[in-house]
Amino acid sequence: MTFFIILVIILAIITVAQMARVYELSSELRNKKEEEISARDNKINATLMMVFLIAFFSFITYYIVEYWDKWLPPSASEHGNATDWLLNFNFIIILIVFVITHIFLFSFAFKYQRRKGQEAAYFTHSNKLELIWTVIPAIVLTVIIILGIKTWKGIMMTTAPEDSIVIELYSKQFDWTARYAGKDNALGHTNYHLISGANFLGLDSADSKGNDDIIVKGEFHIPVNKPVKFVMRSQDVIHSAYMPHFRAQINTVPGMTTMFHFTPIITTEEMRKNPRVVKEYAEINAARRSQGKEEAIFNYLLLCNKICGTSHYNMQMDIIVDSEADYQTWLSSQAVFQKEKMAEKPMPEILKIAEKK
Repeated sequence: MTFFIILVIILAIITVAQMARVYELSSELRNKKEEEISARDNKINATLMMVFLIAFFSFITYYIVEYWDKWLPPSASEHGNATDWLLNFNFIIILIVFVITHIFLFSFAFKYQRRKGQEAAYFTHSNKLELIWTVIPAIVLTVIIILGIKTWKGIMMTTAPEDSIVIELYSKQFDWTARYAGKDNALGHTNYHLISGANFLGLDSADSKGNDDIIVKGEFHIPVNKPVKFVMRSQDVIHSAYMPHFRAQINTVPGMTTMFHFTPIITTEEMRKNPRVVKEYAEINAARRSQGKEEAIFNYLLLCNKICGTSHYNMQMDIIVDSEADYQTWLSSQAVFQKEKMAEKPMPEILKIAEKK
């Protein structure tokens, strides 16, 4: 099948080339030069420009209306409303500029089509025009940049509240692990030299702060209206912790710790009742039933947004936002880290030297 597709493409290119050659030969027989365009041809091209403009805008309008509800549902985090507003503000500016420039582009092609006896005005310089197309974009971009910096500063340059829940997100090809700080709200020490067997996080069993840490895989829970501080590490390559419903994303980098904090404001159950989500999953499940598959339910997701390897597409973890009571019930059912259960590994010589120092 691939061979036949390639063959058809090659034959199509040859056909177009031969048709162009036939046109050139016919022009020579009619003593017509290539640069000589008739008034009729000009008028047809100018009219087609306007037809294209109308069709182009019609298709864009159709797609905006048809797929408007395919965007992400409302932000499930406190700061996400600010990023959504800024994104919509940028889209409005882009749409306005897009419409205006395309109207000028195609209408000018129609209005100033070549006519017999008409010559184009030629001038080499215009201070007025240069001022307009320099100052106006500069003002618009300045507004966008100022608003962007202000929004980014409000999200990234603020420290997490002291009562934040501390959760480590540990990435490796191709999975995520969540580690809760436990009752002391302090994560136990880790070191990559200690990674082996069951101790895939490199936890230091000598650090008492880690004795109450909770390690979970598959999905992790967070309470609504409670700030959460994420501490992130990577074992192998650069991954990207992407939580689209919370408008959160930051890289996880081997050899260093990155952090992000936010406050969830909509529980998973509440988001499942959102009209947009209900409609989307009704369509999804209709397609899944037709294929004999089980129905899916909405969940918040933690994804990897870096192309980190062959199974990158499958690197995801469910996030469940609970009420405070449901979260405490879930948390109390999780087993805490026990150092005696972890396979001990002799302390590397480099750690012994560091301890002595």
